[in-house]
Amino acid sequence: MPWTPEDAPRHTHKADTEDLCEVWAEVANKVLAETGDEGRAIRAANAVVARLRAGRARRETFE
Repeated sequence: MPWTPEDAPRHTHKADTEDLCEVWAEVANKVLAETGDEGRAIRAANAVVARLRAGRARRETFE
């Protein structure tokens, strides 16, 4: 079952805006499709959101 932006706050407190929640869901679903590993997908999405929030990345990088 794919994740939605509404699922992000349950997995990371750093997804505190609508935009970050959308990015979280996009990354998590993409990694899940590529690997089939839910844990890896969540970790990857959390890492991307953390980098975006810290200003070490731009959203365009992940589209």
